[in-house]
Amino acid sequence: MTIAGVLVVDKPAGPTSFDVVQRVRRILRAPRAGHAGTLDPAATGVLAICVGDAVKLQQYLSDADKAYEATVAFGAATDTEDAEGRVVERGDPSRLTAEELRAVLPRFRGDISQVPPMYSAVRVGGRRLHEAARAGESVERAPRQVRVDALELLELLPLEPPQDRVEAAPVRLARFTVRCGKGTYVRTLAADLGRALGVPAHLAALRRTEASGFRAEEAVTLEEAERLGREALLARLVPLGDALRTFPVLEVSWAEARDLAHGRALRRELAPGKAAARAPDGRLVAVCAAGDRGLCPERVLLGPGDLGRAGAEER
Repeated sequence: MTIAGVLVVDKPAGPTSFDVVQRVRRILRAPRAGHAGTLDPAATGVLAICVGDAVKLQQYLSDADKAYEATVAFGAATDTEDAEGRVVERGDPSRLTAEELRAVLPRFRGDISQVPPMYSAVRVGGRRLHEAARAGESVERAPRQVRVDALELLELLPLEPPQDRVEAAPVRLARFTVRCGKGTYVRTLAADLGRALGVPAHLAALRRTEASGFRAEEAVTLEEAERLGREALLARLVPLGDALRTFPVLEVSWAEARDLAHGRALRRELAPGKAAARAPDGRLVAVCAAGDRGLCPERVLLGPGDLGRAGAEER
């Protein structure tokens, strides 16, 4: 039996995204698996695990928009911009108001500029920034354009007494919802919010509520995955034909499916962008892009042999 599909996992705080992939791969006894968008170890929420041939869709899923619930701590900035780091600046958040917070939010919506954090996987000069940071080096980073479609304040909590080493002085916690495009660092957003308000800040907690069209409500926890076992977990896999939820779906005939399987373009009109081409039986044939020659297969998932005689008989 060929295993192929996407498992939506509710990642707990603690393990890395790679750790979660390995646990799922072990339960399913899958030859290949990968994730569609890293979550930091301390973060929780939606992690889409691509199993089997679904790894061919990883890049498309990783590029899709994501949504989060973020808790920002005002009163302390850290070198990692989250609660895992060393405090580098403190300030008084006691006078901060919800009205002040809401007033600065429009600055951080739309296309904005972000400087990647030193503790990140971004490469500068062929070296990852987190490697330089751990060596005690600071690297000049160019700002990058990212997109924030939505940023809303849910609540501003009262001043809290210190809870741990990061919060050695009182902090104000604020909860936000964020919807953003690929490459957006929510912890940098938290730090930048603090700078805009004149109060040092860091990301205290992060939960991903949606990624690539997959929502937290449909996710399985690691404990549930272990308890369900292989067969029941296989039934939870989202098939490839339904996995590209943020893409327009193009239903193709068997003859068109065979053309795509051979790498031939279809004479179809499509708005600029990509589409998921599905065969009459619902299987994903290819990811296509609009081009000068028509609808061109960019990533073929089914070869001519996978289609059997269906396409030939239709001709």
